[in-house]
Amino acid sequence: MHDDDEPVGRLLSRRQALVTLGLATGAGLAVAAGATTAQAAGRPATTTIDCVAKPEMTEGPYFVDEGLNRSDIRIDTSDGSVSAGTKLTLDLSILQITEGVCAPLAGAQVDIWHCDAAGVYSDEAANNSVGKTFLRGYQLTNSRGVARFITVLPGWYQGRTVHIHLKVRTTGTDGNPYEFTSQLFFSEEFNAAFLATEPYAAKGTPDTTNATDGIFNTVGDQMLLSPQRQGRGWSACFSIGMDLSDTAVGAPDGGMGGPGGPGGPGGPPPSGPPPSGSPSPSPSTSESPSESPSESPSPSAS
Repeated sequence: MHDDDEPVGRLLSRRQALVTLGLATGAGLAVAAGATTAQAAGRPATTTIDCVAKPEMTEGPYFVDEGLNRSDIRIDTSDGSVSAGTKLTLDLSILQITEGVCAPLAGAQVDIWHCDAAGVYSDEAANNSVGKTFLRGYQLTNSRGVARFITVLPGWYQGRTVHIHLKVRTTGTDGNPYEFTSQLFFSEEFNAAFLATEPYAAKGTPDTTNATDGIFNTVGDQMLLSPQRQGRGWSACFSIGMDLSDTAVGAPDGGMGGPGGPGGPGGPPPSGPPPSGSPSPSPSTSESPSESPSESPSPSAS
């Protein structure tokens, strides 16, 4: 059983992040990419850092490393089926922070993985999904430090709020491999709205909210996505500033998981086969989203 919920590295508090960025307490976390914070203070910011992370040396990873280099992760390569659900285009921007200078980090490997609309993970014995590859994949960041994924909004399973797993693997300033593993979340209002639509509604009401999820209560307020309407689906952007200079950060990665043991709060994903009768729609067009997708206050049916 893989411990998908095990964090690697740590998020800095807002105060710590401001110090790392060389900003005075109370200033925003918005800085111009590739410019010093002093330069950025005198003009509108071009990049907003959603969180600042310190990776640590790789001793894991604690996840199923399928080695699938792909942007669209909805397709199960074992049989060509497509995961049902509302489309989500996710742009992850990875930045390196060095002495207050924030610049795109090219060539970082970014993995995401999450459960499907029924709360099932692929390639997990506990889910009777060994050999399946849906909703897993990685991208290398481009010259702008961006990795784009096309997926669906995740469902939920017992003991956990809705979340997407994220892993960034890169090289530290000492030349050793480092990684940062965390999770992305959605607001409770967003969750309630889209989970009331099909195919999510068939599973019923989640037993865990953001407020009662142990991992969300640790890091969730710094890892919230803010999706914007894009056609019949959604798009979201999230940026992570990486401080790769602290080569001793974090505890060894050989622990037994977060609170609640392996699998984090609530334990591992539920066992048993996924519900039958779930539709397998053809994937919608994987075109690039517009730079400024229009906002919508709440999701509607896919």
